[in-house]
Amino acid sequence: MKLNYNEEISDALENSKPIVALESTVIAHGLPYPKNLETAFNLEKIVRENGAVPATIAVFDGEFHVGLNRNQIERLATEKNIRKISRRDLPVAAGRKLNCATTVATTTFIAHKAGIKVFATGGIGGVHRGCAQDVSADLPELAQTPMTIVCSGAKMVLDLPATREWLETFGVTILGWQCDELPGFYSRRSGLFVDENIATVQQAAEIIHARDRLNLRNSILLTVPVPVKDEIDFDELENILAEALALADELNVSGKEITPFLLTQMAEKSGGKTLAANISLLENNAKIAAQVAVQLNEK
Repeated sequence: MKLNYNEEISDALENSKPIVALESTVIAHGLPYPKNLETAFNLEKIVRENGAVPATIAVFDGEFHVGLNRNQIERLATEKNIRKISRRDLPVAAGRKLNCATTVATTTFIAHKAGIKVFATGGIGGVHRGCAQDVSADLPELAQTPMTIVCSGAKMVLDLPATREWLETFGVTILGWQCDELPGFYSRRSGLFVDENIATVQQAAEIIHARDRLNLRNSILLTVPVPVKDEIDFDELENILAEALALADELNVSGKEITPFLLTQMAEKSGGKTLAANISLLENNAKIAAQVAVQLNEK
């Protein structure tokens, strides 16, 4: 599998510097322009400020890129033909020489192939509401790839209890960053437990190193609550989501279009509060991920 590295990532790999992978779906499909472009550049800045090298991942002309230049990030933020791809789409993307943004599943897969250990994102995919058979490809990828993923839980629009149960069944360790409860994406609570409350990056690194010594192949989720100033009340979120789900049903929105549709609707119905929370948690997760990557890199 051929990977294309920019100069910064090539240097980081050659000199064993800490690297943090970043997904590109949030740029192409997750946030509106120009917030998507501003956030993409800011996430890379935050990773650098905290001692690690950012590796935003995407596909251009069918080639897998680890670490993007400014022009590539701008293309993701502005072009209309960027496809959102999961693991099943990788041979199609390569074979048809497509331009694509990577989801959690594909970013995890490509980052692991590149030798990157830590990945920062907003929320993972999961089990869809009302359809237990509709499971995001993110979940099986986490069960078979030894990555550390810093996130704020699963996206709010999903079935959070079913997603938590799936992760437990398939051996994905869930750590809570200074919390006992699994974050609910825009909310700091969900009513669901984590496997261990982690107070410091040192504690996180100890568990990650132990996973590797045991030769376990599962990912570790380090779940970080949205900053308090940008949290949205869980009950308020449920009411907004119920309205968005009713509209999706009325318009027959389904499949891979449902999650971005619901997130967009929630941003509108909340007066922009969910968008602000999304950007806030992305930035906070990038900071924690960089600190974990630096700690893991210490001998």
